[in-house]
Amino acid sequence: MTDSHEPWHPSAAYLYVLHLDGPTLAWEYLRRHPDYRRDWRRHHRRGDAVAQRWGLHGLENPALDARDAHPAWCPKPAGVVQLHPDLASTSDATPFDLWRMVGHKHLFHDGQHLALTVWVPGRWRRFALAPALVHGMPYVRAVHSNDPEISFPADEHAPWAWCVARPGRTTLLEAHTLQALDGTLTGARLREVAEALYGLAAVAADWHADSALRARVRRLAQRGTVLMRGGYRRLLQHAPAAQGRLHVPAKRP
Repeated sequence: MTDSHEPWHPSAAYLYVLHLDGPTLAWEYLRRHPDYRRDWRRHHRRGDAVAQRWGLHGLENPALDARDAHPAWCPKPAGVVQLHPDLASTSDATPFDLWRMVGHKHLFHDGQHLALTVWVPGRWRRFALAPALVHGMPYVRAVHSNDPEISFPADEHAPWAWCVARPGRTTLLEAHTLQALDGTLTGARLREVAEALYGLAAVAADWHADSALRARVRRLAQRGTVLMRGGYRRLLQHAPAAQGRLHVPAKRP
């Protein structure tokens, strides 16, 4: 039986994962890596060179979850929108106004330029600000040609503009994977992880050597380990969510 006092046991503690995107999920897996946590303890004051091993410009505190951490990834995640001064603006051009942007904002230097992350319930937005851009100046957006297409609402300052659908099965998979990973990192047996995820009754009814439940929990634990040990880098480039964010196309004859 699982210990209810274990920090990884309550599934409610992982509800915030349902609102994370690729880069924030990548941080959740990386911050659990024992070697990364060791590097943070030893080198966080002067760890830029060490950080590059993990795909970062600088080491971020692994005690902070994705709601509070702002890791500076290198290379940058897909989907970062660049904001530049509009050199051919019209009289009705929209001026840049950081404080009118809806959502929780965090502005920081990522090692190359000012970076801005904006979070509203269910959605993250990431921006790179050109050095010449100042408050009140007309601006334009730019994205890399190989980035996924990004659509903006007609009025992105409206609080209702970023409404999204409720999380689906793929998102729930991430929450279960992180919970299973946390359990295995503490040394919990697969059965204990299953009891935390699916309940005592379900495990008592369907737990044996060849059960589907046991195989599912084993896959969750293995998936979490793969993502923690380097697979998180694929999440930065928006691996296809429909394939569980870690899909490798099968080789066919």
